[in-house]
Parts: sequence; C-alpha cells; structure tokens
Amino acid sequence: MNGRVRRLPLRVRLALGYSLFFAGVLLLMTAGVYRIVDNALLNELTEELTTTTEIVQQDFTSNAGSLVGYFNVPDDALQALPPRIEGLEAATLYVQVTDPQGAIVLTSASLGGRRLPLDPNAHAAALAGHATSAILPLGTSRVMQLMSPLVSGDQVVGVLQMAQPLHAVEQTLAVLLLSLTGTSLVGVAAAARGGIWIARRALRPVEEIAQTTRQIVQASDLARRVPAAPAADELGALTDTVNEMLARLEQLFTAQRRFVADVSHELRTPLTAMRGHLELMQRGVTKEGAAQTESIADMLREVNRLSRMANDLLLLAQAEVGLQLRYGPVQLDELVLEVVRELRPLATQLSLRPQLDEQVAISGDRDRLKQALLNLTANALQHTPAGGSVTLALGRGPTGALLTVRDTGPGIAPEALPHLFERFYQGDQAPQQSNGGAGLGLAIVRWVAEAHGGHVTVTSAPGDGATFQLQLPDGPLEVRL
Repeated sequence: MNGRVRRLPLRVRLALGYSLFFAGVLLLMTAGVYRIVDNALLNELTEELTTTTEIVQQDFTSNAGSLVGYFNVPDDALQALPPRIEGLEAATLYVQVTDPQGAIVLTSASLGGRRLPLDPNAHAAALAGHATSAILPLGTSRVMQLMSPLVSGDQVVGVLQMAQPLHAVEQTLAVLLLSLTGTSLVGVAAAARGGIWIARRALRPVEEIAQTTRQIVQASDLARRVPAAPAADELGALTDTVNEMLARLEQLFTAQRRFVADVSHELRTPLTAMRGHLELMQRGVTKEGAAQTESIADMLREVNRLSRMANDLLLLAQAEVGLQLRYGPVQLDELVLEVVRELRPLATQLSLRPQLDEQVAISGDRDRLKQALLNLTANALQHTPAGGSVTLALGRGPTGALLTVRDTGPGIAPEALPHLFERFYQGDQAPQQSNGGAGLGLAIVRWVAEAHGGHVTVTSAPGDGATFQLQLPDGPLEVRL
C-alpha cells in the first residue's frame, strides 16, 4: 500500500465532470425555454382579454352607456349582447361586472354561480381608470383576470372583470416540461457515454506512455524509448519530455556504472601495491634499512594518492549537491605567482614561469581558484618532457579575466579532447608521470570555472603542446594599472 486514497479512474472522472457540466447547461436551457414559453402564453392570453375588453367597452359606449341599460338581463347572462361579441358566452371566458360600490351587476353563465375574486386595490385602480391583470385562484384552478373600467362619457360607471382559465396553458407547459426533461435525460446519458469514449480515446496515449515506462523500469532497459506521438500537441510534448528524462537517466546510470568501475580500478592499484609491500615486510624480505625505507615510501605515496582521490571525490560530490563558494576579493596576479612558487620544486628539469600582462582582481573563492590553477599547472608539468617549458599567464579576455596554462609537451590526441574534463579520464599517461592522479583534477577545474560563471577550454595538437584557458566573467572585476 502506498498510502494514497483510491479514486475513480481519470477517464471516469473526466466523463462525469463533462456530463455534470452538460447537465447544468441543459438545466439552464430547460428553465429558459420554460420561462419564455410561459411568458409568451400568458402574454397572449392577456392580449386576448384586452381585445375582448375593448370590444365590450366600445359596444357599451355606443349602445347604452349605463349599467342598467346595457346589462338589463342579468338572469340570462350575456345572451342579449350583439352578435359581434357573442364569444362572451364561451365556457372558457368568465365575465363579471360590478358597480362603483363593488356590488355585482352581472356574471356570465360560464362561472356556474361562482364569483371572480374582487381585489379592493385592483377595483379602486379600475375606478381610477387603470386596467390591471393578475393570476388569481378560482376554486381548484387558476385564472388570468383583467380588471378594467367601464366608461360612459367621461365617467367610470362600473368595473368589467374578464378572466380565462389557465388549464390549457398549464397543460401546454406540463407537456413542454416533460418533453424537455426527457430530452435532457437522453442528452445527459448520451453525453456520459460519449464522454467516457472521448476520455478513453484521449487518454490512451497516456496509458501507453505509462505502460511503456513501467516496462522500462521493470526490465531496467533505459535504452528503450516511448513511441513518438503522431501529433505535436500536449501528449507529444509529454512523450518528448519522458524520452528526454529516460535519456538523462540512461546517461546518469551509465556515468554511475562507469564511476563505480573507475573508482574500483583506481583503488585496486594502490591497494594491491600496498598489500605487496606489506607482504614483503611480513615475510622479512625488506628487513634491511634501505629496502624497508623504500617500501614505506612507496606505501606512503600510495596512501597520499588515495587521500587526494578521496578529497577530490568529496569535493565533486559536494559540488553536485550545491557546495557554496566563499566569495571575496582575489588578486589573480598574486595567485599566479603563489602557484608558480609552490610548484617550482616539481619542475626540476623544466622551465616554469609566470607571464602577467595585467594585474587583475576578481570576486571569487580564492581557495577553489588556486586549486584549479594548481591542477592545470601540475597536469602540464606531468605531461611535459625534460627540457620543455610551462607558462602560467594572466590577461584580459573579451568577457573578463583570462588565465592560460601552456606547455610544450607532446600534445593531446583529437579524439581525447572531448573527454579531458570527464571524471577518471586519463588518456595516455606520460612516461614521466611518477605520481599520477586519478583523473579528477580537470573535472574539478571545470566545476570551479562553471561555479564562478566562467568556463575552461583546451586547444592542442599532437606534437604541439597543449593550452588550457580558464575564462572568468567580468562580474566585480578590477584592473589595477
């Protein structure tokens, strides 16, 4: 168990989210359509009532002008009205007339003895000459009512209430709601099914990438790569990133294996030599003073070599995890003279000389810069035959300080140049190299240069010596004239 909460597969979650979003959209559309149709039907019903009311008002004005003269047959409802408004007898049209005091003068037969609700506020507004409409309850149903004034001349002599039941509107809306709900459910089901299909199809390359990566991990085959995506989209970018990661991992594991093999090889040689001397001393072969002294000197030399290699490995390991440099002002000309002075005892048959074109100061880690110069100069001394020369120069380059180490040795083969700054790479050892290193010095030089924001380069040709240049950026450089 890895402690992670188990969740639904990603494709299911995507399909579910897509379906919920689609359902929300359909819900909003259903509510909108329902509201629009509802308003349209009610507006149409109101217009019909308004038109009927206007016809009654016109006929009332032209024929009687008074409630008693016009509505003179209350028992027969509206049967005595002119044929042009005979629609008032329809069973779906309710008519009620009241006088200014609110007394009912007439009701249509369609009401069946019932009375339309009389709202005092609406009645007062009609008497003031304003028509109002409202949806009111009538028994167990609802009606749309229009209450308007009955005008004779310039006076309001009564109030006319026209109403129609909302059965047809409610039935129409019920059928519409049922249709929209059914359609929406079918749409959501189709969206869910389609979302699952789309998500599965979209995530299939991701599953292939995961499966291939899992196989690579299980088989430890870092040389294998995920098949390239057919399109340059997000999945293509993911595939490229995974392949780049695999290439990087392959490079790191290869370097690690080579590193372990090189360390084992470098340790084997001095340990074998030391064991041999100890066995000789144990058997008493080196009892004489001179032979014993020589064996002890050889073992001490090998111990020093192991100590240097351990220190170099520790430094490179610290550099990989972000070793912090201790910055401060460094007089590079003084540093060059100090390195030459310390290494001059090693140049017994060589010419080691400084060359200072300028006196340059830079902000950096003095100890690390000195270590880099010592490594470069010692490397040049070890590969320069007797009678040759090594020059340590200081000048200004196009981007800052320039430290140059030149030798007159046999040069470096072209195929070896790209590998010089790799760990444990030693190439062809010089015959005079009696105190050879482990091939870590130049790797440290490269790290020191890059840690200071600069870089190190080498130019050489067989038989023409070698030139190493350590270039440091301007930064807070100073030039003392």
